Amino acid sequence: MTSGLFTDFYELTMAQGFWKEGGSRRSVFEYFFRRHPFSGGYSVFAGLETLLAGLETFRFSGPDLAWLESQGDFDRGFLDYLSGFRFQGDILAVPEGSIVFPHETLLRVEADLVEAQLIEGLLLNTLNFQSLIATKAARVWRASNFGSVMEFGLRRAQGPDGALSASRAAWLGGSSSTSNSLAGKELGIPVSGTMAHSWVMSFKTELEAFERYADIYPERSVFLIDTYDTLGSGLANAIKVGSDLAGRGLDFGVRLDSGDIDYLSREVRKGLDAAGLDRAFIIVSNELDEHIIEHLVASGAPVDRWGVGTHLVTGGDDSSFTGVYKLAAVGRDGELVPTMKVSDTPEKSTTPGRKRLYRLYGENGSAQADFMTLPEEEPCAGDRLTLHHYSADWRQAELLTTRVESLLQPVMEAGRVSSARPSLDEIRLGLRARLEAFDSTYLRLLNPHVYKVSLSSGLRNLKLKMIESGIRGHRHPS
Repeated sequence: MTSGLFTDFYELTMAQGFWKEGGSRRSVFEYFFRRHPFSGGYSVFAGLETLLAGLETFRFSGPDLAWLESQGDFDRGFLDYLSGFRFQGDILAVPEGSIVFPHETLLRVEADLVEAQLIEGLLLNTLNFQSLIATKAARVWRASNFGSVMEFGLRRAQGPDGALSASRAAWLGGSSSTSNSLAGKELGIPVSGTMAHSWVMSFKTELEAFERYADIYPERSVFLIDTYDTLGSGLANAIKVGSDLAGRGLDFGVRLDSGDIDYLSREVRKGLDAAGLDRAFIIVSNELDEHIIEHLVASGAPVDRWGVGTHLVTGGDDSSFTGVYKLAAVGRDGELVPTMKVSDTPEKSTTPGRKRLYRLYGENGSAQADFMTLPEEEPCAGDRLTLHHYSADWRQAELLTTRVESLLQPVMEAGRVSSARPSLDEIRLGLRARLEAFDSTYLRLLNPHVYKVSLSSGLRNLKLKMIESGIRGHRHPS
């Protein structure tokens, strides 16, 4: 069960306010984000399936209600309402594993005001963290030239749940395995691991440590060679033990966890090859990120597998995903009326109303723009569309579409998951296919091109009308 207290306290006080004001009014909330993490050109939408599972069991237990009552802020009638609370709203979302961009609607909640408000904390926590880590993992995986990325982040992750969620998102985004045994059990992610320096240091000699490990794990031996002297003793001892394994038809590897990875990996490769151990593989770790990996790959460093921990499961140089959850329409006099947040900071203004989201493809077959429309507007292949900048300024472009993909799909109806859901492996494979739909200029690490997120003419006109009418959240155009 997901505790109903997994939300910010102000959500509960607002929810009680809505309840007192007749919270059965229909509302539309939308999730979007404001900028890509890591100064990147794309993001990966992740955490949807985790969220849906959490919403189906979102409840207020007896102890939860007792704690709320002890705060002195909540009426008995509202607590009685919470005792039977079940989320019964509808949700549309882009598929998990989608490539997504700022300011576009990625998920839409249609529910009464109380329900929609209470789930905000769970929704934002789940989607923001997993989207951050999945985006990082995709960047690392692409930087490795689509190589083998071993997620080593358990010990550096933000708590037990953060570790499990990070392992899930990293696998979705491109890692090949995890060191997290619980993620292996609960999520079916392949597990991997080598040895720590404590293994080597616990024996009288480095050679003995390698020999004993090879005796115990002859078919999965990886020798950590930088405990004492990487090239002076570690490599030589690995070659001695590894030669015996190779003579028995068994593969082995060595791991570098410190020092100049570029230089050491080349010297280790030379030593292994000179000993006739060309099948031996090299794993490197130690504070790696996508930029270091891209540099090593570009320089031709002979690395076969990458162990990435801290900078993968924590987000590294970007600590959070900028996802927000905003009211887009609210029931008034029997109708859903568009709402809009207007800000002196243009990028913090929202786009009003219930919206659809489409991905538009051009003549070369690649994705060219994402297109938000009013519900009654439906672009088709072959249309020449006018694309307006999402900030509703003067910028616009035209595009002749060859294919139109509708991105927002029903995923929950009346509080129940609405269809057979994809497995984590299916989501992972789907992401890889979706990446291929974009030109590499949008995906590169350095100075990526800006992908167009645009408004239809109808949606732009609505936004301009609300801005020009002086909308400040309480007045609506007639």
